[in-house]
Amino acid sequence: MESILEVIIKILRQIPFLKILFPDKNKKVKQKILAHVMPWYASKPISGVWGWHWTMNHFNPEKFTNGRREIASKFYPLTGPYDSFDKNIVEYQLLTMKLAGIDGIIIDWYGLTDLHDYSMLHRNSTLLVDMAEKIGLSFAICYEDRTVIELEKRGRLNTSRALHVANEIRWLSNNWFSKKNYLHYDDKPILLSFGVGYMSDEEWSQAIESAGNSVAYVSQAIPRKVAIGAFDWPVPSQGLDIHKKFIKKSDDWQLAIPVAFPRFDDIYEQAKVHGSYGHIPDNNGETFRKLLTDAIESNSPFIQIATWNDWGEGTSIEPSLEFGNRDLRTIQDLRRDLIDSDFPHKVKSLDLPFKLLELRRKTWISSSELDSIAKLIAEGDTEKASKKISNYT
Repeated sequence: MESILEVIIKILRQIPFLKILFPDKNKKVKQKILAHVMPWYASKPISGVWGWHWTMNHFNPEKFTNGRREIASKFYPLTGPYDSFDKNIVEYQLLTMKLAGIDGIIIDWYGLTDLHDYSMLHRNSTLLVDMAEKIGLSFAICYEDRTVIELEKRGRLNTSRALHVANEIRWLSNNWFSKKNYLHYDDKPILLSFGVGYMSDEEWSQAIESAGNSVAYVSQAIPRKVAIGAFDWPVPSQGLDIHKKFIKKSDDWQLAIPVAFPRFDDIYEQAKVHGSYGHIPDNNGETFRKLLTDAIESNSPFIQIATWNDWGEGTSIEPSLEFGNRDLRTIQDLRRDLIDSDFPHKVKSLDLPFKLLELRRKTWISSSELDSIAKLIAEGDTEKASKKISNYT
């Protein structure tokens, strides 16, 4: 028998402006699987230099061992080390996500200021935004608030931290939040922030207020005062139990975004950047399967995969020589089993975007014909796309 309190809450859920404060945890929500994307890779063929995230000032991608370039990763991308400003690579990545059952991306964004590689990151993020819209994926921004500290250290901050962030949010509002494929929650654009020890709760409160309280702000690990909730993230020093605890403690938050990742195996110590953050084993794919299952069963509307392509920390689910598209097959399976029984794409379709990328690299093939293949894949007509690709292979 229901208690008086349960009856009152059930009644309150019927009132539109109150129901968000009393979510029904037992009601199945429409879930979106999102991949956290790092847009920070630079390659010599595209950008003229090998960027830090491939070298970490220690490795030399110009050197080959057993046919592989030397890079700052224990694992090797199926495509080889790439450039995040290569349109063909971004197309391959986003099409592969779509066929895997990923609904959208969360872009790791460092703001608008030209410091370090921030300007390049913004340029690459803009390409991701444009391509996601074209291919039909949702997107949201995760703001790296440590950039504000970096700007302050170098005398590049012309206002307070809070007002600087407010100005960045206003730019996002004017340029990206209004896009049809930007992720919203409770009719507000979602904005995540990465970092727990940089800006204070008070500074974030001031920033959100100064920007007009126009966003559904989600902080890392625990909700800041002004946040509607928090998102989870790998913490290798604390193992896997921390993620079950996140789901449990977030039960009464307005919004919680659980995390799934395949492993944590960074290369920082080998690169002499600093010590390793720790290690979480792959367990032949079971780590990812278990975390993604738990995340889906939490009934959160959003699930974040961390990450699509952080090769330096070894958390990538992007296809690699070591694991192929194994983790993407897991997403397909769990999406079909737990979210959408009608999900149409099969394992064999996952190879199509890579085959298209290989055709893009052949200069004699008409770009308009390849564009038509990309369109077919984006629309889900993998059978016709496969037939067209076979004409060139």
